[in-house]
Amino acid sequence: MEVAHGCGYQRLGLCFCMGLFREAQIVHHILEQNGFEVVGIVCKTGGVPKEALGIENGGNAMCNPIGQAYYLNEHHTEFNIALGLCVGHDSLFFRYSDAPVTVFAAKDKVLGHNPLACIYTLEGYYEDKLLPK
Repeated sequence: MEVAHGCGYQRLGLCFCMGLFREAQIVHHILEQNGFEVVGIVCKTGGVPKEALGIENGGNAMCNPIGQAYYLNEHHTEFNIALGLCVGHDSLFFRYSDAPVTVFAAKDKVLGHNPLACIYTLEGYYEDKLLPK
């Protein structure tokens, strides 16, 4: 928020994963309470089923990071925040976003969206997994 205020940004984009919908609602609320106009967009925007690409038993819509970027571009956001996008999807979002982007949280289901946890526990639990002998 300090960066956005310091740069004079008023309209922020919040690009998020459906799996972090509740967290996105909280972040959205906090940003609004701090004087920002927030435009949010979920990863499943467009609703194209996975079966459309021949992915059987997909069960839900594909993520659409490029569509998310285009949506925020159309709404003239000045600064975008990525919340829990999949690896690769985040890169596509960054590439197609007209506004600068920052990451609020990286997606990491195993470590509770805290990928540094494996670094912090390298001398314990993750040593054998990350440093093969």
